[in-house]
Amino acid sequence: MNAESAPESPKKILVVDDNEIILKTISLKLQGAGFKVITALDGSEAVAAARKETPDLILLDITFPPDVSGMQWDGFRIMDWFHRLDQAKKIPIIIITSLEDAKNEERAATSGAVGFFHKPINHDNLLKVIRTTLADTNKPA
Repeated sequence: MNAESAPESPKKILVVDDNEIILKTISLKLQGAGFKVITALDGSEAVAAARKETPDLILLDITFPPDVSGMQWDGFRIMDWFHRLDQAKKIPIIIITSLEDAKNEERAATSGAVGFFHKPINHDNLLKVIRTTLADTNKPA
C-alpha cells in the first residue's frame, strides 16, 4: 500500500462544555461522523487538552461556573488562552452556547470564532460547518 492510498487519520475535535450530557451527546454525534473527540469540562482541562492533543478544531461553550479557586472562566477567556498557545493559536473555534445574546455572537466573531451555535444544537448544521471549516484549513495558503 503506498502513501497516497493510506486512509487519512480522523480529525481531532476538542469539545469544551461544563455539561456532561452535552459533552456526551456532541461526542457521540462527532464520533459517528468519523471524528476523534477529546472533551474538557473547564478552561484548565481545555488548555491542557489543546497542548497535549493539538486538535484540528475546538467546540467551545461560553458559560462556565467559577472553578474551585474562584477564577471565573468563560469561553472568551479560554479563547484568549488558546490564542496565546503556539499549539492552539491557529485552531478554528466554534462557539456553542445557550445564551441568546447578540453581543456574545458579535464578541465571538471579533475574538476569532469561525461559527456560533445556540443550544439545543442542530447537529446536521454543526457537522456541515465543521466539515467546511476543516476543508478550508486544509487548503494551502
